[in-house]
Amino acid sequence: MQLARMKFKRVTLAVSHLSQLIMAFLGDGSRLGVHIDYSKEDEELGTIGPLTLIDDLPENFLVMNGDILCNMDYKKFLNAHVKNGSQISISAYPRKEKIDFGVLRYDKNNQLTEFKEKPVLEIDVSMGVFCLNRSIIELLPRGVPYGFDNLMIDSLKKGLKIDILPFSGYWLDIGRPDDYDYANSKFPELLDKLGI
Repeated sequence: MQLARMKFKRVTLAVSHLSQLIMAFLGDGSRLGVHIDYSKEDEELGTIGPLTLIDDLPENFLVMNGDILCNMDYKKFLNAHVKNGSQISISAYPRKEKIDFGVLRYDKNNQLTEFKEKPVLEIDVSMGVFCLNRSIIELLPRGVPYGFDNLMIDSLKKGLKIDILPFSGYWLDIGRPDDYDYANSKFPELLDKLGI
């Protein structure tokens, strides 16, 4: 397991759907070289809401979505978050997304000013890997649905400093059907890229 190899000692999994299967498969984590405990949601709480159920969060901690494949040095990422004194640090990945439509731009008089046929947009996206300071979670109500999107919007409104740490290594979001299919077809090759 990547986290054990990077000297993480404790992993808490926020589980809901199929929780019994996940818990039976991973157990206490001893065979993987980490201690795994579980925070079980009775109702869906989003990405951030489950963190409010964990009573003993460390001062700074790493949060990862469960549907990514990545070769990031997670310890280095967490250390940068702590060194910078950040409240929130987000890993960002450059992505090219093709728009399957002709894109129109027009002025206030509804006159066409630009046309691009199926352009490719270059954007930076959140990778689903971020670090938080415990003080962020302490401000939230316990056990209430709250997503990463809510955290970003509310934090921007409050003027919180949100650090972006760009990543250029290997990353797939296997929650997306295209990335999932690719990962399945290339899995033996991916194990080497992921250092597993």
